[in-house]
Amino acid sequence: MVEGEPPISGDLDSRVVTHSTTKNECIYACFLSMIKPKGIKKALQDVDWVKAMQEELDEFEHNNVWDLVPTLEGVSVVGSRLVYKNKSDEDGVIIRNKTKLSQQEGIDYDEPFAPVARIESIRIFLAFIAQKNFKVYQMAVQCALFNGKIDRNVNVQQPPGFEDPKFPNHSYMLQKAIYRLKQSPRSWYGTFSMFLEDSKFQRGSIDPTLFRNIYINHLIIIQIYVDDIIFDSTSKDLSDEFVELMKSKFRMSMMGELNFFLGLLVHQSPKGICIGQEKYIKNLLKR
Repeated sequence: MVEGEPPISGDLDSRVVTHSTTKNECIYACFLSMIKPKGIKKALQDVDWVKAMQEELDEFEHNNVWDLVPTLEGVSVVGSRLVYKNKSDEDGVIIRNKTKLSQQEGIDYDEPFAPVARIESIRIFLAFIAQKNFKVYQMAVQCALFNGKIDRNVNVQQPPGFEDPKFPNHSYMLQKAIYRLKQSPRSWYGTFSMFLEDSKFQRGSIDPTLFRNIYINHLIIIQIYVDDIIFDSTSKDLSDEFVELMKSKFRMSMMGELNFFLGLLVHQSPKGICIGQEKYIKNLLKR
């Protein structure tokens, strides 16, 4: 018993198992974070989603993404909204609630195009790896879009539900790219590809998301899909050096050997690489 708290009364096997929470309510609380909320009101009712939203906004502050400024007359302010997503592993088990602050449709953007690896390119990449009997590794750049610079002033509304009480009519002037800002993918790709080329990597002439570097008798190949990176090398030391190179510039999440990528289940063995779409098929059947 906790000092200062009233005792729990009644049968412990009855519906009431805490001071104010029933068994059904406990089960429901565990289930809430498995569901993507349909709006900010629903999200604010779930402690896990509140935590996810706060983590996203904390990242904005940590990375100096924006400045809260008075909204000047005549300045176009782009709407903002929170996007909710459950991140799952290769077995489809939800492992994390993620929230992204994104731009709503607006007119304040320039060239939006950015190269994205096609699934055919990924398959060719894996086929080459299997033929060479390499080991493929995977990592991701954390908050990748924050590394991209934007070349014009863009003002966005304060996040719904998280307005500054002292300055509710202010807006945020972006210093860096954000999720779903039309310029963001191109801005991030430009930053990342320039970093790789400055590090002596060569960009593919046909596939601009493929990079390679040759060190004497060793080769390293990199395939990027926005902020996800898969890579392999003829030398484990060279792979380790690449990981350290990435960590020196960006905040990285190292995921180890590749086993799940873009909906593909990947199994690596001395006999080759096996690709399956079991999770994709299960999701289709659920519909």
